[in-house]
Amino acid sequence: MKPSKSTDVKKSFTIHDLPPAERPRERLQRFGVEALSAQEILALILGRGISGESVMVTAQRLLSRFGSLKGIAGASLEELSQIKGIGLAKACQIKAAFELGSRADSSIADVNRCVVKTPEDVVNAVQDRLKGKKKEHFLALLLDTRNHLIKIAEVSIGSLDTSIVHPREAFKEAIAASAASAIFAHNHPSGDPQASDDDIRITKRLSEAGEIIGIEVLDHVIIGAKTFLSLKRAGLF
Repeated sequence: MKPSKSTDVKKSFTIHDLPPAERPRERLQRFGVEALSAQEILALILGRGISGESVMVTAQRLLSRFGSLKGIAGASLEELSQIKGIGLAKACQIKAAFELGSRADSSIADVNRCVVKTPEDVVNAVQDRLKGKKKEHFLALLLDTRNHLIKIAEVSIGSLDTSIVHPREAFKEAIAASAASAIFAHNHPSGDPQASDDDIRITKRLSEAGEIIGIEVLDHVIIGAKTFLSLKRAGLF
């Protein structure tokens, strides 16, 4: 008796063939994109593996062949297409994904040339970075003597407490960039920008540390879903 066609033909493996706890999409939804490995992000971009092979294997093959994400980004369509499981269509997807990231970086660079003087300026500078984040991201906006934005540095990721946001880490890049002043900002994933006791305590500690090292802390802005809170404007430090 001949087996049916369905048993003769191997289906291509997708992310859905992985155990639920190991699926990149589900992990992204639960923990945020920052928790994903380079392999998992590539697997999400590719979407589907080849006959008898998980897409995660294809993603790992890419990393092994080119050594890093930077190596993959610099590979040509022809080089990508030579990898088992990567045809022209998937090679184009990969190139497009890296180009999108490159353009986003260029957009951030444009933001970094702006002047920051008010809490509204802070919100405009960081809201795209913080939109939709499922964890708290603590950022330092580093300014020169004319309040031009030198750069936006990420200090920490996670619920704020004094063990996570340490003055040493908060001012490390400010010192390296010869910043004259700094404004701190972080998001509340709950959407409510109301300052917690830890928010106020950390801000006062950073302000005191800034006085000692000569980098003035101008404000700390908490970003909510539809509004924000300036601790300086609210008189909380």
